[in-house]
Amino acid sequence: MPTKNMILRFVPAIALFVCLSGVASAQELSWAEKMFDEHKHDFGTVARGAEARYRFKFTNNYEETVHISHVKTTCGCTGATPSKDTIPSGESAYIEVAMDTNKFSHEKNSNAIIVFDKPFYKEVRLPIRAYIRTDVVVTPGWANFGSVDHGETKVMDLSIQYSGRADWHVTDIISNNKYIVAEATETSRSAYNIRYNLKVTVKEDAPLGVLRDQVILVTDDSNNPKVPVLVEASIESDLMVANAPLALGNLFPGQVKNSSLIIKGKVPFEIESIECESRGDMFKVKRPETAKKVQIVPIMITPSEEDGNFSEEFTIKITGREEPLKFTAYGRIVAKQ
Repeated sequence: MPTKNMILRFVPAIALFVCLSGVASAQELSWAEKMFDEHKHDFGTVARGAEARYRFKFTNNYEETVHISHVKTTCGCTGATPSKDTIPSGESAYIEVAMDTNKFSHEKNSNAIIVFDKPFYKEVRLPIRAYIRTDVVVTPGWANFGSVDHGETKVMDLSIQYSGRADWHVTDIISNNKYIVAEATETSRSAYNIRYNLKVTVKEDAPLGVLRDQVILVTDDSNNPKVPVLVEASIESDLMVANAPLALGNLFPGQVKNSSLIIKGKVPFEIESIECESRGDMFKVKRPETAKKVQIVPIMITPSEEDGNFSEEFTIKITGREEPLKFTAYGRIVAKQ
């Protein structure tokens, strides 16, 4: 049950909206729905066996921490999973939905239902649709490259099998991502069965971070000309701050908070220095003395009397490495009432 103070801090964002708009209509979004960037998703037409996944992003723009009690779906053809169940003020999370294209076929409609129990109870319903065609099968269901070293070119082959017209052809491939290229080559053809090899390449200049997009096979099937194939890779540096950005949550003046930074490398490395941009009096960092593949750096935070949100950038210099690492720590200082 929310406390009185929680209600008073949480309500203004909604109260202002009500005052300006008068009586709320049924079409207006609830406080929970307002956190989501999108409220429905249509996978379109997908091949049987293809990976059909989508992430609904949402951000807690309120002062109170938001908590997800559970997530469910209205159809066994769909699964839904939150990236985390507790979302502090200012942080974002995802609801990942997946359509089962192996056990199910044809038109499928479902809903992902996200149940919030804090700071107030509310359900958010996200409609999901797909048409799963049975004449095209993709094996494996997606081009999942996993971890790829930054600066490395990575190639993966998938099999495209079609059963139907004897004169069916792949006529083109569309990739709207300049870091992903694909090529389809016919490997066999019979009266009712046609096979292609789909070669997908993640280019060496792909930037750090998660690469998630589609390549689309264009065919001469006038009814369903496009076959989307999901491509995903995690482009990683030889050194990375594993828990960046560092979310510190609510901080209170006079109360020291301890956190830690996790830095991972493919080979042992030594930290030369860690410096923050402007709040040196607020952050005290204990630099490890030895070289390791994984460095855990303790950080002690002593909040100032300043009230409000803050964001601080840190620079990490690695011995023998010209390019430093950078990461951001953020949170909110809550002044004493």
